[in-house]
Amino acid sequence: MSDSVRQGREAAPSQVQSVDRAIAILYLLAERGRDGAGVTEVAAELGVHKSTAFRLIEALENGDLVEQLEERGKYHLGRGIVRLAGATTAQLELTTESRPVCRRLAAELGETVNLAIADTGEVTNILQEYGSSAISGRNWTGQRTPLHATASGKVLLAWADEETVKEALAAELFEYTPHTITDPAALQAELDEVRTRGWASTAEEFELGLNALAAPVRNAGGDVIAAVGVSGPSFRLTAESFPEVAAHLVEGGREISERLGYFGAAER
Repeated sequence: MSDSVRQGREAAPSQVQSVDRAIAILYLLAERGRDGAGVTEVAAELGVHKSTAFRLIEALENGDLVEQLEERGKYHLGRGIVRLAGATTAQLELTTESRPVCRRLAAELGETVNLAIADTGEVTNILQEYGSSAISGRNWTGQRTPLHATASGKVLLAWADEETVKEALAAELFEYTPHTITDPAALQAELDEVRTRGWASTAEEFELGLNALAAPVRNAGGDVIAAVGVSGPSFRLTAESFPEVAAHLVEGGREISERLGYFGAAER
């Protein structure tokens, strides 16, 4: 174990121990499957007092990660586990179905193409394909970027629920460059335009010398769950080229959406 990890564990041993034990309970119940396990069994497996085991199980039960299917019966994995697994599966499916389309777009446009999702008030890039014209090996995968200053962020915000939009407009709109939109009214007008034309753009709003465009990706129910975007240097990805480039992205977003089961049903 590294010194940094050891120091982190020593900083709050009781909390870390509780987390370790809670994880052990989840694995135990997963192994038991339909048979489940009672408090006594869990306590014996963990080597702790029954009261400790009960408190841990109760905490997991409050989070819907564990449930008791019959009164004073054995415990099983709860519905919360299914939701977490479903979210993971959905993201894996999104990445798998998007990769060939993003790869083709990168080849067509010659620039870096990304797939991004909303992530607690920001944007997270989950997939990247390089174009033939890329002048650097910068990797955006896993990077968190702002909603208001990126093309993907504008797409995700334009089709977000009303509460999310209100929170974004009420928050401080940080000025990354002199071109960043920092006025809430101006940003709202921009989002309205994005919804009308079906794609978003940024011209040096996040970084000087960097332009970007993005289009929506929908799930089977018509909800916008991601944005497919392209970015490149402003001298090459010029504002004059935006409409033509956007047409490629919109078509790419439509293809990914169809791969996910969306065929033009009610849009949200």
